[in-house]
Amino acid sequence: MDRIPILKMGPFLLVTIQVDLYDRLALNLENDLITMVSKTEARGVLIDISAVSIVDSFMGRILGNIASMSRIMDAETVVVGMQPAVAITLVELGLTLQGVYTALDVEKGMELLQKKIGLNLLNNEEEEADEDDRNL
Repeated sequence: MDRIPILKMGPFLLVTIQVDLYDRLALNLENDLITMVSKTEARGVLIDISAVSIVDSFMGRILGNIASMSRIMDAETVVVGMQPAVAITLVELGLTLQGVYTALDVEKGMELLQKKIGLNLLNNEEEEADEDDRNL
């Protein structure tokens, strides 16, 4: 059975989709990614779709599901490399991909993930400092 490779890079998982996804492969990717987020305690998922030329409503829904499930497990999702035709198709299908951040390329996507994680860490540190102040 075909699988899309998932690479761990520090606190992030990187997925590069090099083929057009058929339904079973997309479902396997969704399951594998969520399993890896749990197993590795990843804080972010970066999905590179620069080689994908066609996205249908099912694939759009899978990307949205991945983002929702990842967020529940304390990880952000960034999709990078979206071709203009894919963006047009997603808009025409009415798929907003809520919870999915986008960036032009892998480098900008990694920067975005780092900012998202950094903001979470800053917010937690500020909350802990406020709690310490209240306990004094």
